Amino acid sequence: MSSTRTLIRGGLVVTAAEETHADVLVEDGRVAALAAHGSSAAQGWTADRTIDATGRYVLPGGVDAHTHMELPFGGTFASDTFETGTRAAAWGGTTTIVDFAVQSQGHSLLAGLDAWYAKADGKCAIDYAFHMIVSDVNERTLREMDRLVEAGVTSFKLFMAYPGVFYSDDGQILRAMQRASGNGGLIMMHAENGLAIDVLVEQALARGETDPRHHGEVRKVLLEAEATHRAIQLARVAGCPLYVVHVSAEEAVAELAAARDKDLPVFGETCPQYLFLSTDNLAEPDFEGAKYVCSTPLRPKEHQAALWRGLRTNDLQVVSTDHCPFCFRGQKELGRGDFSKIPNGLPGVEHRMDLLHQAVVDGHISRRRWVEIACASPARMFGLYPRKGTIAPGSDADIVLYDPRAEQVISAETHHMNVDYSAYEGKRITGRVETVLSRGELVIDGREYTGRAGHGTFVPRSTCHYL
Repeated sequence: MSSTRTLIRGGLVVTAAEETHADVLVEDGRVAALAAHGSSAAQGWTADRTIDATGRYVLPGGVDAHTHMELPFGGTFASDTFETGTRAAAWGGTTTIVDFAVQSQGHSLLAGLDAWYAKADGKCAIDYAFHMIVSDVNERTLREMDRLVEAGVTSFKLFMAYPGVFYSDDGQILRAMQRASGNGGLIMMHAENGLAIDVLVEQALARGETDPRHHGEVRKVLLEAEATHRAIQLARVAGCPLYVVHVSAEEAVAELAAARDKDLPVFGETCPQYLFLSTDNLAEPDFEGAKYVCSTPLRPKEHQAALWRGLRTNDLQVVSTDHCPFCFRGQKELGRGDFSKIPNGLPGVEHRMDLLHQAVVDGHISRRRWVEIACASPARMFGLYPRKGTIAPGSDADIVLYDPRAEQVISAETHHMNVDYSAYEGKRITGRVETVLSRGELVIDGREYTGRAGHGTFVPRSTCHYL
């Protein structure tokens, strides 16, 4: 950890709560103080290093609460390692990821967690934490959930999709929710009716409908909405909070909004791909649509307005990436002739902060809401706040200097993710990350990478701060 004093001078500090022209003093990896720029307090500070932030936003480092580094899926592995993925995250202004450790069928939660500790240890450029995917609910794993909460892994993901892989039935889901109700854990849900989807997949393939666009057509909006409704009712029965991941459809947002109107502890996340991409991408010719296969799938463009509205009204609280990259060549191509064999996932960890800043430029959200949904809310949701997600005395000095006027074009030729295509190839963006500090250490310095594998440390989490 850095023992130097760093002074960030002259920028506009933007948090979820306020915007203020302030200088920020960093000492021993933490924010030591803030003071109005030009004030006597700020002028009296001395530092080993001064960073000029004039004309820049000074932001909390982004918290991406949904990534899948090195995830095994469909006979292959996500192409980003913890080393390459966290480096790319840093380039994009994200300073903390929460990745998903996986329980294999027939094995314990602790064995799955240990495997993910081993993957990440000594590899990460930024700090990291874990959720736990529970794919085999039984008496032993229910007891283990208590131990994981004590170890700082306080959220558990269940799947209503992927029968035979991650799927849990309603009884298993209810048991896990009841356990979380008792131990303070947060249940995360992949809400799609997987059993019904499998019927539609089988029928589509039998009709010869094998192209990538059919992936979106069989994973119907109504089957996301139905599963979202069912998950909410099961959580009500169990008396536990619920966080629905990667919400993509207007009808699913409506289910969340109806629950929140009843003051239920129900929360929702969406992702940049659902805000900026659509079924038009899935329908791209010559198998190019395979690049955009993910689950929940991309929806017709008209759903985007409901997602933006949900983010403005706080019916959706968080934007994460669900970063799960597979190369087009050799990985996505596994599904040529059968869309159901295309590995599900998109690369995105590097561009979340930039795409959401573009949403500020375009008038969808305010600057403070940008910071809220990308930094503060995920930190609160997953027990990292106020250590992460804000700039305040005592917080980790995870700080991003952001140039709101710089222009860039997103491209696989210039991105840092270990994947051979960009889901946003050619998209013009206003705004760019310039400098990134992680716990006071420069990871990106004026668009130069100065970080290192192993700087990032595991962060144990407390329980959800939203409750």
